Order: sequence, then structure tokens, then C-alpha cells
Amino acid sequence: MLRDLENKKILIVGYGKEGKATEEFLRKFVPNSVIEIVDQSHGEGYLAKQESCDIAIKSPGVHADLIKIPYTTATNIFFSEVKGMVIGVTGSKGKSTTTSLIYSILQEAGKKVHLVGNIGNPMLSELLLANTEDDIWVCELSSYQLSDIKYSPHISVLVSLFPEHMNYHGSVEAYYKAKAQIVAYASETDYVVYNLDFSELAKIAEYSKAKKVPFISELPFPESTIPLLGKHNVSNVKGAVTVAQLLEIPNGITTRAVEKFQPLRHRLQQVGTYKNITFYDDAISTTPQSTLAALSTLPNVGTLMLGGQDRGYDFTALCEALVGYNIPNLVFFPESGKKIQQQLEKHPEYRPRVITTISMREAVDFAYQNTPQGMICLLSTASPSYTLWKNFEEKGDEFQQVVQDIGKSE
Repeated sequence: MLRDLENKKILIVGYGKEGKATEEFLRKFVPNSVIEIVDQSHGEGYLAKQESCDIAIKSPGVHADLIKIPYTTATNIFFSEVKGMVIGVTGSKGKSTTTSLIYSILQEAGKKVHLVGNIGNPMLSELLLANTEDDIWVCELSSYQLSDIKYSPHISVLVSLFPEHMNYHGSVEAYYKAKAQIVAYASETDYVVYNLDFSELAKIAEYSKAKKVPFISELPFPESTIPLLGKHNVSNVKGAVTVAQLLEIPNGITTRAVEKFQPLRHRLQQVGTYKNITFYDDAISTTPQSTLAALSTLPNVGTLMLGGQDRGYDFTALCEALVGYNIPNLVFFPESGKKIQQQLEKHPEYRPRVITTISMREAVDFAYQNTPQGMICLLSTASPSYTLWKNFEEKGDEFQQVVQDIGKSE
């Protein structure tokens, strides 16, 4: 791959964290090439420069249709140059937790392990620091990164699969196809570790050349020792432990690593109890399925915050669950909050107290005023965050800050 980039005029498209890592990597390994950089922040015509370049290196968020010259990606460069074992993890939800769990177990086992990809450092940044046969790379891979990948990890881990990112991929079929790309180039010596709870993942595994390894059905330690909430997290742990067993990590080491694992931020994270109301930040839940998982995990939700960017999700099952749980208070953010509210009108037997707002402070204040004592206020919006926030992290951070500000004010 790097030979193909020598003495070329290269256009890096997208200059975020990954774009900067790509530039640093190329300046070291292909110093004779000319590097141009463009970013969406440069304005509408930022892609005009591509016509004068030989090849583009596209950031994951840039749609391939916008690139009119030959292109590759930082992900493909990484896979072409890496020497050690790569464990790639993908899924609609749960991939960050599963990736982090695998990394923690291998770290506990004393392995030379790196956490890269969607979580951790950019792949090429880490590759500048170390690249030997002994290195193990645990890599979270998004559908954006997988849609045009030309390599497969040595171990592919498929955590979950349901519709997401329709605005980028255009259809459920295209999204599922992008996820399936993780094993498209796998050989008979590679492995695909997959969650049997999702039939589509079993299909992806079935058509792969890789050796098929379903998630283990029983953990080598009691589920009560897992420091994570919810059945979905038990499944994530099973996926990580399956990989550990595949790598012959002793169960004692795996158990120790799991018990010490610190839950990731914004994933059913308990913010605290203020004025006898317990607040949970589940900002990562940006699909109906993940919010349903949160509701099945937390009993006694008194206020639920819903809504965000409308990606055409089907909220039928979520609305039926809201009726079944009889949650007394709902907060709706635009755009999809209105859609959920309209769907709930089909259930006249359910009449919660409702507020529609664009203000997190107003939403949290509503929760403080109306959540019954001893119950939970849950931020789990079932929709992407982009109408009001730049990402789910910003949304969750603001929620936590406002909860604490109001909770400590008296």
C-alpha cells in the first residue's frame, strides 16, 4: 500500500484526529510525496482540489460518492502495514464496551496490546509507536470504516446488528452489507466471533471463510460480578471472554480483568442521586433498540428523555414499551420527539406528563420537579443527538453537568 503512495500527490480529505494522524504517518513513510489537506470546514468547494491530485485518503465520515479520483483510507493503510494480530470489533451497539473489555483482559494478561480505531488512539498514530509481530491491536470498527475496507482482521467480533446510520448508508441493506465487510477478506485461518442472538450476524458468519465461533453461552464466573448493568452488557462480556478463551487466556486472569473493568461514560452511567431522584446518563442510546435495552435494565423509571435527529426509525416497539412501563413523565427533544409523541397518541390509555424542549436545563428542571421520589430520571433518547448537540458525548456531558448544578443548588 505505501509503495503505491510514493512520489504521488496525495489529498487527505478530512482533517480531524484521524486526518492529522494520517498526515504524520505519510510524512514519515512517504516523504517524497506531496500532501494536500482539505476539510469540510474550508467551505463548500473544499473538494475542488481533488482533480489535481493522484489519490485521496478519505476520512470515514466523508461519503465515497464525493470522491472522484482513486482513494484509500487510513484503515486500509493500517491493515496493509500492521504486523501483529488484529482483533476487529463491530456492532450497532456494544462495540466500544466489548472492545474495551477485550483490551482490558489482554492488558491484564500482560500482552503488548493497543486500543485503537473508533475508541482509543487513531490506528496510524499507534502504528508510528510500535509495529512488531508481538503487538496485538484491538480495533473498534464503524460501518463507515468498514464500507470500503479491503482487509479483514485476524479475529472479527460481531456484537449486535440493527438499523442505524441510514442517512449515510441509504438503506438497511447497505448498512448491513457494510458491517458484513469485516469478514469479506477473511481466510480459513481467521476467526469470526459472533452473537447468536442476532440472526443476521449468524448469516454473516455463515458466508465467511473464517472459522465460526459463537459467543460462549456460560461465563466462567457469576454474572453478579460484572460491574455493568443490563443483559446486553452480559452479552458484551461473553463476546470478550470468547475472544480471551480463543487466545487461551486463563479464566482467572479474565475474571480479574472483568471485575476491575470501569464502565464507559454515557452508557447507563449513574450520575448520582439528588433530592431522592437517581439520574442515569445513557446518551449512547441513539436507537430505539438500545433505549429498550436500557428500560429493561432499569426498573422504576419516573422520567425518560427522548428524541433527536429523525432518521426514520420505527418507534412502534418503543411506544408499546412506554405504555407497558407506564412511565409518568416524558421529555421530548426535536426532531423525532414529535414523531414519538404522535405515535403515543394511538394509546389513549397512556397519558404521561410531557414537556417538549430544546433546552437540557429545562428538561432536567422538569425532571427534578416531576419525577416521583425514589424513582429514576433516564437520558436515553432513542435517536441521534445532532439536532441539538455535536455528538452523544456532548449531550451526556451537558446532562450530567446540569443534573449536578441543580442537584447541588439547595
